[in-house]
Amino acid sequence: MNKPKIVRPEESQPAHALWFDRKKYVTINFMVQKPKDVQVDIQTDKMILCCKNDTDDVYYNELYFYDKVQIYDSRERVYDRTINILLRKIKPDYAWPRLQKDPAKPSWISVDFDNWRDWEHEEDEGKEEYDRYVDMIQEMAVSNKGETPDMGDLSDSD
Repeated sequence: MNKPKIVRPEESQPAHALWFDRKKYVTINFMVQKPKDVQVDIQTDKMILCCKNDTDDVYYNELYFYDKVQIYDSRERVYDRTINILLRKIKPDYAWPRLQKDPAKPSWISVDFDNWRDWEHEEDEGKEEYDRYVDMIQEMAVSNKGETPDMGDLSDSD
């Protein structure tokens, strides 16, 4: 068994994380003010983040993913107030109902509703119009008491 690359510091707390799901990626933003000494270890089934902020508070997050990710196509970027993690899903087009394998949600993980999209139904763009069309036809049938609308001069059986 490989020894973890990052060992949990004794005095540490988890950084608050916001996550959202897309077709091919899962994005996690760890909220850390002016992060430094950032270490990220992304594995196929889990990740570890360890860093400090501008006041030398130590953050440590370890999470087991809901599903597997491609480690070679996943990356992290450090910004002024966040550490952004982009995880490439091994199974694209498969929605993650939660970020972690464990259904018990830790208090430090929240859904990023500003970036959340119900992408599962994106490919059904034409479906909405179709559903509206079907509703309209059904409404017409009901308002005509189920009778077929009179097409009058459209009939070709003269």
